[in-house]
Amino acid sequence: MVDSYRIGIVAGELSGDQLGAGLIRSLKSHYPDAIFEGVGGSKMINEGFFSLFPIERLSVMGFFEPIKRLPELFRIRKSLFKYFCDNKFDLVIGIDSPDFNLGLEKKLHAKGIKTAHYVSPSVWAWRQGRIKKIRSCVDLMLTLLPFEEDFYKKNNIPVVCVGHPLAEDLAVKLDIDIVRRELCLTDDPVLVVMPGSRASEIKKLGKLFIDVATYCKKRITKLQIIIPAASPERKHEIEDILQNYPSLKVKVLDGQSLLAMSAADVVLVSSGTATLEAMLLKKPMVVSYRLGEMTFALISKIIKIKYAALPNLLANELLVPEYIEKNATVDNISSGIMNFFDNPVERKKLEKRFEVLHETLKCGGSETAAKALIKLLEKK
Repeated sequence: MVDSYRIGIVAGELSGDQLGAGLIRSLKSHYPDAIFEGVGGSKMINEGFFSLFPIERLSVMGFFEPIKRLPELFRIRKSLFKYFCDNKFDLVIGIDSPDFNLGLEKKLHAKGIKTAHYVSPSVWAWRQGRIKKIRSCVDLMLTLLPFEEDFYKKNNIPVVCVGHPLAEDLAVKLDIDIVRRELCLTDDPVLVVMPGSRASEIKKLGKLFIDVATYCKKRITKLQIIIPAASPERKHEIEDILQNYPSLKVKVLDGQSLLAMSAADVVLVSSGTATLEAMLLKKPMVVSYRLGEMTFALISKIIKIKYAALPNLLANELLVPEYIEKNATVDNISSGIMNFFDNPVERKKLEKRFEVLHETLKCGGSETAAKALIKLLEKK
């Protein structure tokens, strides 16, 4: 063990900044004199981290923006590589952003610098051939989900599951009566509708989900419908669709998705992280998604998983109904939702299953990650 370690961290997204901040805090409790540098945001900086580049320069989304920004991204990666090598860093950790970080980690690993990657790319779901590249990039993979850990173990890559941060953040169940009062709701049934956070998702799922809500409202006349809009842009798009449903009363919120789901009896949600949030809040859900016929035809040939919804992936069984592409119809989705409303006993059983799954995701988070990294650092 040395007196002071130099530890590099590269986070390219705000979610990575939060994970990085927790990791620095935990590592500092073991190594108070350690130096942390690389790329991070305000949360990491508040923990004493020095960011060589603004985190925003790595935060690129979509297809065309990364292509336009490639020269700059290559320059940043080259600069980071030189900096970490010249200053003889003991360990470099890439947080998420696999397209940027794995390439950097591979070059550093080849130079003899220990490397770790925090948050597994979805290599278990598609393009599994990437596992060979990952093996040549990292000394340790830190995963959020238990089935990811199993996948890496089968491929002989050192791995530790540290659990999902949401499992810790959503450990306390909010009082449904208090939440409903905060949202000015009554005791009548509540359906929360979440068609997604991207414009393309609203385009493909917005009308479908509102048609489903309309059907359910006919079956349950006192049904309260809430749509938490992910951004002002999404809210505008949702309200545009709702103009075609003048008799349908819907409360559209500015964000507040966790609050809305906490108030729900049932959630209709597009596939993604929101399915995990609904599970951790112990809410029955119906999951749906549309990619478009051509995209789905292409993707379905290379996807290696049986389920789309994270609760089903975690349980390795169809716990909640999911309707994808051609199966995403008003009849199918409405039937799944009404089944939950009509069967409170089934809702209770599902809540118990969700409680068990929640516990599997509470693996210590930052402290578990720090202990695994300490072993790596002190390994000769």
